[in-house]
Amino acid sequence: MLGEKEKIKLGIVVSEFNADITQIMLERAKAHAEFLGAEVTMVFRVPGTYDIPFGVKNIIGRVDAVVTLGAVIEGDTQHDEIVAQHAARKMLDLSIEYNKPVALGISGPGMSRIQGLDRVDEYAKRAVEAAVKLYRRMKGVGES
Repeated sequence: MLGEKEKIKLGIVVSEFNADITQIMLERAKAHAEFLGAEVTMVFRVPGTYDIPFGVKNIIGRVDAVVTLGAVIEGDTQHDEIVAQHAARKMLDLSIEYNKPVALGISGPGMSRIQGLDRVDEYAKRAVEAAVKLYRRMKGVGES
């Protein structure tokens, strides 16, 4: 059983696409993890949100939980919806396959760049909180 003071090892997979948004998300996620008593032990960068499941698959065996960070900006086609839906579905599949939390910190689809910047804190913090809460509940610590 995990003690209340034992640090949870988090891995973060972050998209480089829309880096003006995702790099801020990464910094906010790291700070929030520290605030919650978790330790970010790995950061795996991928080219885009669609590639996040590849990063998750590469680090999930070396951490307690994974936080994913990406920003999917609306374009002229439905490409943003396809990217977000397929990435999210595969991340959920990996979470279930490995029985480890994989938290969704991807903003969009259907948002503008300004909306993405406005949502940086919210999505980064919520993803870290979800990963930490799920891991603690798996280990029998905290609320049931």
